[in-house]
Amino acid sequence: MSTVRHGLSIGIERIGDDFFLSLKATGKLTHEDYLKINPMIDSALEGVDDPEIKAFIDGSELEGWELRAAWDDFQLGLKHGNEFSKIAIFGNKKWQEYTAKIGSWFISGEVKYFEDSQQALTWLQE
Repeated sequence: MSTVRHGLSIGIERIGDDFFLSLKATGKLTHEDYLKINPMIDSALEGVDDPEIKAFIDGSELEGWELRAAWDDFQLGLKHGNEFSKIAIFGNKKWQEYTAKIGSWFISGEVKYFEDSQQALTWLQE
């Protein structure tokens, strides 16, 4: 029997004096994943006055979304889009680059795709 992993890990990381939200997506995300993820993200951002959040999204193990989960992701972007100043998406699939471009339409800050995690982290610090 094989184990199928999917979901999103959320954390806060620090490089030098810069703090950023760190997310790692694994497998194929489902609507049920977002039912757990959304309150965690809401809680992480709650109480932050005038947030200008930088985020690092590791999509190197992301296989995609179920249709309803893609809608959940879109709604999450609309809800918190104006709170992000920079989002670096690290991935290894061409469709992830397209997703980053589409996501930039709904985020007030910058969204950029990287195939090298160190370049993504360096860009977040600029």
